[in-house]
Amino acid sequence: MKRNVFAIIGTSALTLSLLMLNSCKSDADSPGLEYAPDMYRTPSIEPYVDYGEVRGRIDESKKVKLSARIPARNTIPYYGKDTSEVKLMLPYFRKPNVAFRETHGLYGFDVSLADEYALAAADKNPLLINAKNAESLLTKGKELFTAMCQHCHGEKGDGMGPMVLSKAYEGVVPNYANLANLSDGQMFYSIYYGKGMMGSHGSLLSKKEIWTLIHYVRQFQNKDYGKFDASGKPVMSAVVSDTTAVKP
Repeated sequence: MKRNVFAIIGTSALTLSLLMLNSCKSDADSPGLEYAPDMYRTPSIEPYVDYGEVRGRIDESKKVKLSARIPARNTIPYYGKDTSEVKLMLPYFRKPNVAFRETHGLYGFDVSLADEYALAAADKNPLLINAKNAESLLTKGKELFTAMCQHCHGEKGDGMGPMVLSKAYEGVVPNYANLANLSDGQMFYSIYYGKGMMGSHGSLLSKKEIWTLIHYVRQFQNKDYGKFDASGKPVMSAVVSDTTAVKP
């Protein structure tokens, strides 16, 4: 009986040792062989993965198969139950002009024959700035501007960004200080769909982020923008008209 027990223990120990040795690899970056990896690693589907080559195995039938999919038109991510937040993130109701298909590559978009840019002059910024949220709003705006705009428009919004100074971009980049009469709505339209040589940023920035950027840009036009007195009222010189339409 004891011999059988010792034999079982010895066989088990030998088997376990062989399995452990077999899982070892000389490559320091290799985790070795994994047994039942699905038990501790979720096999999720990843976007932009070449499923035609997985773990060294080639499947020619999948080499040209698109792995990522574009969401259905007019769908939005889940933004919670805050009505104002959800409304802010709904699809943009204004359409690009039909010419934008060729000038800005907006193929597949619903287009308009009307001058939507001029109509956008009446659109107000729904993301209101006040004494309580001004600091956080403008801080976020600066982050977005630095990441998405500064390379062309310059740190001071004067159109002298690194791309311009290095001659990598030779188009005309406007100085924001000269666009104080541009309405919030027109500024949004220009960022969302593009204007002149600037491409569309609608796929790169959410609507909330664009409206946040507009608040930050206003500081280039008025140094007191976003400043409030002790009673919470905006400094008078900070008021910028957003009702004047500027024709393209």
